[in-house]
Amino acid sequence: MSVTRIFDLLKRYRELYPQKPDALAAKVNGEWVKVSTASFLDSVESMSYGLLQMGVQKGDKIATLSNNRPEWNYVDLSMMSVGAIHVPIYPTISESDLKFILNDADVKFVFVSSKEILDKVESVLGDVPSVQGVFTFDEIAGKKHWTEIANLGKQHPNPEKVKAICDTIGQFDLATLLYTSGTTGFPKGVMLSHDNMISQLIAAQTLAPVTQYSKALSFLPLNHVYERVLSYLYMYLGVGIYYAESIEKVAENLKEVEPEMFGCVPRLFEKVYDRIIAKGTALTGIKKKLFFWAVDLGLKYEANGANGPIYDFKLKIARKLIFSKWQEALGGKVKAAVSGGAALQPRLARIFWAAGIPILEGYGLTETSPVVAVNTLHPGGLKFGTVGKTIERVTIRIAEDGEIFNQRSQM
Repeated sequence: MSVTRIFDLLKRYRELYPQKPDALAAKVNGEWVKVSTASFLDSVESMSYGLLQMGVQKGDKIATLSNNRPEWNYVDLSMMSVGAIHVPIYPTISESDLKFILNDADVKFVFVSSKEILDKVESVLGDVPSVQGVFTFDEIAGKKHWTEIANLGKQHPNPEKVKAICDTIGQFDLATLLYTSGTTGFPKGVMLSHDNMISQLIAAQTLAPVTQYSKALSFLPLNHVYERVLSYLYMYLGVGIYYAESIEKVAENLKEVEPEMFGCVPRLFEKVYDRIIAKGTALTGIKKKLFFWAVDLGLKYEANGANGPIYDFKLKIARKLIFSKWQEALGGKVKAAVSGGAALQPRLARIFWAAGIPILEGYGLTETSPVVAVNTLHPGGLKFGTVGKTIERVTIRIAEDGEIFNQRSQM
């Protein structure tokens, strides 16, 4: 089915993946709790009706300050279903910048994940007259919980009104305001439409080596457009999204979830590599020699079999004896890891590819929603030391001052 607006993902999910047991998942009290398709869609619908009952109007701004978790999606998709604009904010933001954003965006409601973030929000509310209410994802004594809105919606279902509102929303209408730090002064709001983000899914759907039977681990902040659009892509393809407990728990969660795909930043790949090298250094005798033989081999890796058959034979041995353990450290089933946010050292890309862990480095900006170019698994789609080729519907020109000029064509 056609998806032109973000909330169209819900109908696609209902039609293509109705029986999925793990549309979303998060760890609660030490156990992975899965959210089925039915439960996911029910929560979004109930929230939509509840927001309408609370008086949310098309064009109202709603902010979130939260870690990655299923509730983030319930709020995100329900607000868009009633025409509200999502203003996701970094949980670590300073109080001065938080106050500025809430006022600048004229935010009406705020959702926070924890008491620590709630305290920060409440400390600035006296200077933010537009905010009418704050709701929490964690249960906090004496505070309004997000389920109050969902329960309100269950008591007052109004699918006809939601549909009527959705029918008035075009693909080029504003969907979200993303505030970036900029270079000077207060944060700058980036306006992205439904099409800005949906176009990314259409362009990337054949680039991601995953299906409705795959799992992805999500740990980069959902308030950043990078992980957010990746999540929409997972939904588009029916991939189960598992939210890591924290950055500190990523290594543990990778082994537990065994994902086929995840988004990452170069610094984390560097930490993984350093940790593996440290373990190799601690080895002795023949094990140590084999380890660093494999490492040296991996650092010479070239794409598309360019090293020749003798190298490929050696690599096959190295993967069986050494690199298989690298794969196990990341869950053992990774088909692709996406890297963005900064430049990835070519040596890291080479050795992870040699280890059978493809890293697809890309480039983008919040303003480009975000991907401009990315390396792919397709023949000729990989070149180490680059960010790959431009994705579909994106053209690049170099401006007179030497900066990249990016333009996205309309459908």
